[in-house]
Amino acid sequence: MSDRDGQLKKEIIGKLMSAAGKLPTSTAGRMGRTALAGLRAGRLVMKLRKAAGDPEGPRLDAETAARIVAGIGQLKGIGMKVGQIMSYIDVDLPPELMEALSVLQTHAQPMAASEVRSILAFELGDRGREIARTLEETPIAAASIGQVHAALLPDGSRVAVKVQYPGIEKAIEADFGPTAIGSAMGNLLVPDARVDGFIREARARFLEECDYVREARMGKRFAEIFAGHPVITVPPVHEEYCSRRVLTTTFVDGKSYERFMAEGPPQGLRDSLGAAMFDFYVGTLFRHCLYNGDPHPGNYLFLEGGRIAMLDHGCTREFERAFVAKLGRLTEAVQRDDGRLLHGSFVELGMVREGKDYDYETARALMRRFYGPMIEDRVTAIDLGAGANMRDMVLRKREMMKLSLPGEFLFLFRIRLGLMAVLSRMGARANWFRSEREAMAGQR
Repeated sequence: MSDRDGQLKKEIIGKLMSAAGKLPTSTAGRMGRTALAGLRAGRLVMKLRKAAGDPEGPRLDAETAARIVAGIGQLKGIGMKVGQIMSYIDVDLPPELMEALSVLQTHAQPMAASEVRSILAFELGDRGREIARTLEETPIAAASIGQVHAALLPDGSRVAVKVQYPGIEKAIEADFGPTAIGSAMGNLLVPDARVDGFIREARARFLEECDYVREARMGKRFAEIFAGHPVITVPPVHEEYCSRRVLTTTFVDGKSYERFMAEGPPQGLRDSLGAAMFDFYVGTLFRHCLYNGDPHPGNYLFLEGGRIAMLDHGCTREFERAFVAKLGRLTEAVQRDDGRLLHGSFVELGMVREGKDYDYETARALMRRFYGPMIEDRVTAIDLGAGANMRDMVLRKREMMKLSLPGEFLFLFRIRLGLMAVLSRMGARANWFRSEREAMAGQR
């Protein structure tokens, strides 16, 4: 990151942290703000693309960037999640805009500390008031559904306390209010599309994230799975200081992704961490039918001794064992490039119907791009240009939708594309083919 980019991000963060704004929760209010933020971003993208390579052309200034990022950040919920995804997945955005959007990985307009204390007292009673007395005024992070403050427990233990934004569940409901129209239009344009399945899946998963009791349970499961792991650590949950709107975990002091990369870590460390991250996101799917679907760079911290702390387990999907087994067979078929097995997997997963014509070569090519470096049995870095980037998927959405992809694939796409983008930027090298094969061999 250049000095100019670093200064730009500091200015955006400063403006965000000093801004105030009420979370819009009505369908009309959220749609209006979404449209405005999208219009501003769209106009800016066009200007920056036209100026690409022209040193005298327009550049992204702090005021414009702050307006766009603030507009998205104020929405929280789905709008902020989309902004986070756009900051690290290849959607053909100008680099300076992606850099500006990366602020949303850890920052948004905060709710006042006094409101946080009130929520703690309401949710946890005397225990909440105990935490509130030591609560640090400035949040250490802002997520799409809540913000995080450091505090102390009565025994002196330092903890991270995530408190949910008031009204966020209603806001997410509003985001999915008009989806019946989108579903009808999608099926009109592409009769075999399962737009409705994707929408139902997204709505269910995002609303689950509003339940911090569930997130605490998922955090405990990940902590148990990775207990004693040489690289991965998952902060312990303090259940007595949790509720549906409050989540308290042990505080972890580490480097952000941005700071870690700025220090130029050696290749061996990048490889070790990359392999561990792959194991966390992909290995747990096959071994435990558990899928953390939010790999954006704000959700982990790099620790001393070559370790990494995995944070935020709200967006975790539990799959049926039978579905994971089907996914394993699809993966093997793609890796072997076996037409009979691949067709059989398409039918088994309901992507196509037996006896119905479909474009097999398009389906095969899409799957091979989707799996990218996992289909080559060699040590390699991840080249996003050789696999499926988000822009490619969008351009080919009609072909994808004709496959009638199950709703579960929404998060499979998100994690694959997101994780590959992060590992690519890290420059991590591994035999990803064998890493996935080992994970599949661990299915229980």
